[in-house]
Amino acid sequence: MPRGYAVTRTPLKDASGLRRAVPRGTRLVLLDERGKDLTTRQFAALLGRETAFAIGGADGFSERTREEGDLLLRLSSFTLAHALAQVVLLEQLYRAAMLLTGHPYHRDSTRKGSDK
Repeated sequence: MPRGYAVTRTPLKDASGLRRAVPRGTRLVLLDERGKDLTTRQFAALLGRETAFAIGGADGFSERTREEGDLLLRLSSFTLAHALAQVVLLEQLYRAAMLLTGHPYHRDSTRKGSDK
């Protein structure tokens, strides 16, 4: 990750103490199939402040836990295994950080000459 970005992984046995596990003032983004779809640029905008991401269990998050989160986000319309969801999230964090630092790693369909 570029300077100024850090990723840590903290497994929890259940989501009941999720909000308490996140430092005060940190945005809590819950990754769940019922969440909102974002573009890479919209996702990158989330990194403007401290953000914690939590991956839901096999049945997603309970209604109570969803209410505690600041944003419900979907990584994909597909169902992903937890390990794969972690890889997808990490790649998107890397891509967003590269975008925010002006690195050419991220290319999108708005570029001139794109086939999309």
